[in-house]
Amino acid sequence: MAKPTFRATPIQVQVPATSANLGPGFDCFGLALGLHDRYIAQITDEVGIDIDVAGEGAETVRRDEKNLLVKSMLKGFEYMGGKPRGLSVRALNVIPHGRGLGSSASAIVGGLVLARALVLSGNERMIDEELLDIANKLEGHPDNVAAALYGGATIAWQEPQHGHLVARAVGITVDPRIKALAFIPSTTVATSKARKLLPDTISHSDAVANSTRTALLVHALSGRPDLLFTATQDFLHQKYRQEAMPKSFALVQKLRGAGVAAFISGAGPTVLVLHLGDAKEIVELTRVAGENFEVKQLEISASGAAVLSS
Repeated sequence: MAKPTFRATPIQVQVPATSANLGPGFDCFGLALGLHDRYIAQITDEVGIDIDVAGEGAETVRRDEKNLLVKSMLKGFEYMGGKPRGLSVRALNVIPHGRGLGSSASAIVGGLVLARALVLSGNERMIDEELLDIANKLEGHPDNVAAALYGGATIAWQEPQHGHLVARAVGITVDPRIKALAFIPSTTVATSKARKLLPDTISHSDAVANSTRTALLVHALSGRPDLLFTATQDFLHQKYRQEAMPKSFALVQKLRGAGVAAFISGAGPTVLVLHLGDAKEIVELTRVAGENFEVKQLEISASGAAVLSS
């Protein structure tokens, strides 16, 4: 592949927050939410990387090539044939970090989309399917990155191709009546820690129950929101992670006990509720959350990562 030609003008992209699993759809279901991080980048003649971060994580994220946004950009440039001499990058983060709302997926997809947009004919050098596969390798699982890239609800999986696992995804049209309510605690949970709590095996009955709920979830999201409560019931992972997020798990149990479609968002500890937007219900759900959670009303984001300027 010939070396890429870079654009001289700055590029800005926005990427939505995402919720993975949605209850039973472990490592395959993703949902884009109306909360977006924004990133701006420009190619520079000066060798090196200048990065500035504002908002979430501004005091803790790295400001070098190991910054996840920059790392993803460099991986994208490498895939397209060559890296630029220098980069100026600005990140405005609003997605909470370590809360199960896809902040790492946003950075990964945002970095790859930025890199592609900064290269002339970048869409031909790295098509969406290739971008998704690179993002999956950087993230380690495809659910969040698929929703961040495509928007709406997605089902993602990996399949063997030429001796390697390749990420794939399809979209689900979400019933426009469905809204989300996020209960965000101040505490964080590392995805790696949450995964270590999962058992190696589960019972056959739990496997059957989980697969039926996962199948039903497709139907519930696309046109039968009255089935969301049943369809979001998980038998695979949430109960095993209880010790890492006891307050979140207690809230899920309390909400589900009242017939609310609540579940742990991704690896947690955020709790997500899918509902039909009744104002009185929102007020009551907010009251139930108490002081341990910040409550955000969120639309489902129909669009994924988008270039805002070029």
